[in-house]
Amino acid sequence: MTIADMNRLEQAARISMGEFLESESFVKTPPEAGKRLMKGIVLALAAIMLLALLWQLT
Repeated sequence: MTIADMNRLEQAARISMGEFLESESFVKTPPEAGKRLMKGIVLALAAIMLLALLWQLT
């Protein structure tokens, strides 16, 4: 196998992976949904920590 053959194989693999990744792009969640989820998790953890602190003080 020559270097030219290896380059052609690599290019074909990149093209086919590009098509595969493009077909998956609609499945991914939008970044806003991920940010909202992270914000909700942080707020929930902050609420739990606040409740634990208040429970320790009483």
